[in-house]
Amino acid sequence: MAKRFILLFLVILLGAPLVYQVMPYEVLKLKTFDALVSEQQASGNFTILNITEEDVDKEGGYPFPRQRLAEIQIQLLEAGAIGVGWGIAFPHPDRSGGDAEFAEALSYAPSVLTLFETNNNQYPKTTGTVIMGYDIGGYEAQGVLNNISILTEVSNTGIAVAQSDVDGLIRRLPLLMRTPDGWVSAYGTEVLKVLLDSSTYIIKTNENGIEEIIVQGLPPVPVDSLGRKWVSWVDTPQTTLEKMDVEGTFVFIGVTAGGVMPQLATPIGLLEPHKIQAALAESILIQNSPQIPDYAFGIEVIIFLISILLIWVFINSLGMTLGIIAAGVMILTSVYGVYIVQQGILIDVTWSLISQFITGSTAFYLRFREQYKLRQQIKKQFEHYLDPRQVKRLQKDPSLLKLGGEKRYATFLFTDVRGFTAMSESLPPEQVTYIMNKALTAQQSAVQQHGGMVDKYIGDAMMAIFNAPLDQDDHENKAIDAAFQIMENMKILNDEFKKEGLPPVAIGIGINTGEAVIGNMGSNTRFDYTAIGDAVNTAARLESASKDVGRDLLIGETTAKMSKIKLDLVKQIKVKGKANALKVYSHGL
Repeated sequence: MAKRFILLFLVILLGAPLVYQVMPYEVLKLKTFDALVSEQQASGNFTILNITEEDVDKEGGYPFPRQRLAEIQIQLLEAGAIGVGWGIAFPHPDRSGGDAEFAEALSYAPSVLTLFETNNNQYPKTTGTVIMGYDIGGYEAQGVLNNISILTEVSNTGIAVAQSDVDGLIRRLPLLMRTPDGWVSAYGTEVLKVLLDSSTYIIKTNENGIEEIIVQGLPPVPVDSLGRKWVSWVDTPQTTLEKMDVEGTFVFIGVTAGGVMPQLATPIGLLEPHKIQAALAESILIQNSPQIPDYAFGIEVIIFLISILLIWVFINSLGMTLGIIAAGVMILTSVYGVYIVQQGILIDVTWSLISQFITGSTAFYLRFREQYKLRQQIKKQFEHYLDPRQVKRLQKDPSLLKLGGEKRYATFLFTDVRGFTAMSESLPPEQVTYIMNKALTAQQSAVQQHGGMVDKYIGDAMMAIFNAPLDQDDHENKAIDAAFQIMENMKILNDEFKKEGLPPVAIGIGINTGEAVIGNMGSNTRFDYTAIGDAVNTAARLESASKDVGRDLLIGETTAKMSKIKLDLVKQIKVKGKANALKVYSHGL
């Protein structure tokens, strides 16, 4: 029961970060995705043109006159560019009066100008959209810095949104954004729409939000409920104003000269806005570009629950060694699952792996503590009754001892001090105690010497078991040998008593072999390892009858038949609890 509460506590404790998506867990998950997402090949449709520090020095500073921008636009088209996207904002007229020339150059080919976000509640003209499903979900635009009208009249525009995750890195960008009037395009999305000469986006939604966004002419693009696409950081070819290697591609122009454009943090380092939007356009074209599906959270919770429950069951049910091996296989299986990301599906198993390790460590500790307590219990219970070597065997492998009771074939030996009542009445208590301790110790050492277990002392009597709790070959003969050793030990002890002026001690011994229930027996709060059954009772009855027969040792028929020692048939005797007389044997010692 305690283990169930511990497991429930672990599920709640470890499940909380997953369910509530706490920031440290979210950061860990995102970092894991960064490490696992494989690099994709460039589509070949785009080129990035960087206006470098050298270009700024050569042109005499920044910003460039718009007549010069018009020349760059025309030079790119002459170099074979199929369109140009300017990652530069033009919110104010040109001081040099070059806006008309630049506008004319923009009109020569598909051109896209950048709109940068700002919290001013001003929005560009909306784009055509068709919504299939509920009109829900989507990323809310906060406003943009609009370009001057003479330029927007001859070109398309897209918002260079730079939404970061909880760790400040940009990974997911919306393809479309909501405004109070409708929908507007992200810069990278608008580039594709312009190249495909499309006029409408199709937005497919479900009950959670946006599911897919379709640019007419392209396959559907899976997105999250906010319409965001996971960006693949493609190594798009880059060129300069001097080289202009742009033939057959759409060109993303931006400034990399220091201090001009902000650099934004991404998993691959700091990038300028035009490079991020180029990566977005590339990602839209990649069919297996990574995504976090709507069902990701449900799958992660299922993996979490199943994996930690299996780890718990393995370690608690299969034993220490097999449990750890099975748990290790389970963890490796979870690790292998991360390769799903290569199919473009981002399912996090990082927290499940951490939870498996914590759960496995907790289960291992509890199992270890349980085993340690069991070994201590075995030591405490048997150290005074078994040979120390047997105690160590039990501690090393507790499975040798079936706690709780089992039917077992064994040999039972009972002893009793004769004349104890008379002796206790004639001697001081201290001497009686001394004599009894010496006598019982002599008997115990003989039993242990021959591999038996002293089960208990009952006043002046002793009960011993052979072939329990450990298996013992030839236990019938070992019990008889132990009886001979007891009688020999008692002769030596009586010689000592004589020298000390103490009376000799006589004992009777009864031995019998048969089946009995052996194990821990008693109440919930107090129990002992013992044996009960007819074979046990018969051994006790034989010991009681030994005085009447006039022998120190009586051996039951089953024991005698298995004995390698020549025994004498005494006679058949009647004992309490038996309807028929018993054949009993002894030895002429």
